[in-house]
Amino acid sequence: MKLNDLVLTSKLVADTNSRLEKIALLAALLKRLAPNEIPIAVGFLTGWPRQGKLGVGWASVAEARPVAAATEPALDLAEVDRAFTELQAMRGKRSAAERKRLLSELLARSTADEQSFLGALAIGEVRQGALDGVLTEAVARAAAVPGDRVRRAVMLAGDLGSVAEGLLTDGDAALIRYALQLFRPVQPMLADSAPTVAEALATLGTAVLEWKLDGARVQVHRKDDRVAIYTRSLNDVTAAIPEVVDAVRALPAREIILDGEVIALLDSGKPMAFQDTMRRVGRRLDVESLRSTMPVTPFFFDVLRVDGDDLLDEPLTARLARLDAIVPSTFRVPRLTTSDVDDARQFAEDAIARGHEGVMAKLPSAPYAAGRRGSAWLKVKTPRTLDLVVLAAEWGSGRRKGWLSNLHLGARDPASSQFIMLGKTFKGMTDEILEWQTRELLARETHREGHVVFVRPELVVEVAFNEVQRSSQYSGGVTLRFARIKGYRPDKPASEADTIDAVRAFLQG
Repeated sequence: MKLNDLVLTSKLVADTNSRLEKIALLAALLKRLAPNEIPIAVGFLTGWPRQGKLGVGWASVAEARPVAAATEPALDLAEVDRAFTELQAMRGKRSAAERKRLLSELLARSTADEQSFLGALAIGEVRQGALDGVLTEAVARAAAVPGDRVRRAVMLAGDLGSVAEGLLTDGDAALIRYALQLFRPVQPMLADSAPTVAEALATLGTAVLEWKLDGARVQVHRKDDRVAIYTRSLNDVTAAIPEVVDAVRALPAREIILDGEVIALLDSGKPMAFQDTMRRVGRRLDVESLRSTMPVTPFFFDVLRVDGDDLLDEPLTARLARLDAIVPSTFRVPRLTTSDVDDARQFAEDAIARGHEGVMAKLPSAPYAAGRRGSAWLKVKTPRTLDLVVLAAEWGSGRRKGWLSNLHLGARDPASSQFIMLGKTFKGMTDEILEWQTRELLARETHREGHVVFVRPELVVEVAFNEVQRSSQYSGGVTLRFARIKGYRPDKPASEADTIDAVRAFLQG
């Protein structure tokens, strides 16, 4: 299939708000793919190539983009996939130059629409509305298989592309390949949000409350002495955290699959910054040295398999009973089962006082719906906010094309009266905000650099975030994790925006 066919479908999907129409468009495209093209197309449509991160950014794409685009579509999906494989594999001193060369060659053979799509795809910013859930339904329609059976297969396989290839090649018979297996990680169950514990209890009634830890989500598989640890994205990090391997080997079970978090703790018992935990989990060198200076602790909150018994379809209460019988309390997430709002609030306040994000509220009767987000699990967090100044904005893509979208955020430096950049966000914006800020920011434009519009630092925006992290990327040494826009503050001048010192005060540890 030509890349242009996929790009045109992607544009049509982005331009419609109808979920059913999105599914119909995607299903029609999937039916036309050759078997080897299916996992490639699934990756492209979800905005995540099957190679993962390619090691390029906006600047690289902008520099590599030729002045003139191709006038006729020529690229096919397999060619682009091979180019992405080469990009991802490049290492060494000249890798940046080689990536630019390869990217330039690819873009030179692309039409203007293909260039825009490939540029966004290369940096992970394809936002077209073809999310995993929509595409999963499209695969079900194209294969004429019930959606719930496809969702379960994806849940157990951990990869929509491979399931789509199997179903569209072999039909319903492919589903028997997908069952819970040791050392084949499944996608984790996800949670919706609730603004307060009172609203969470109003939704669930009696709920199992747990501390909401801000660690690294892990899934641990064990058979006898063999242990494997997988991240939320299903990457194997066993070698990086041997203390977790030791803890799981000591459990009284021959076979087990556990869901939980690992987290680095201070001597006080409070969590270190999220980035410290992630740095430890992602480290492959000097592991033993780090184990002594920055140990991580596992906290498990669910069990999916014990000694040959698959527990996915068991209610949460039954799974927790099996968990409690095997995992000591030192390695379990603290929890409380209650329907009393006051007890729930006190539990949440205690979790926050100990440095955690908030609480999870879970339906006691819910099975483990791997890979799905739903109201059976609700996260209740207390977001922090800062009033920051908009320094620049980037033109949006997909359905945000024509609007200034990705905001560059700055905090006030009281010593110089200048503004120090903290990072970017495009999250939390309604169409009304996008339209308003595009008009207002263009009225304050000072200059442009590529797709970035720089503006006079006058507009103040309230930004919610989960955590302040250390960062060498920005001159202030800090950045915001999970920043999202709550709204503009027309009542507040830039001179009253929060200072860089106020931002740094949120640093943990």
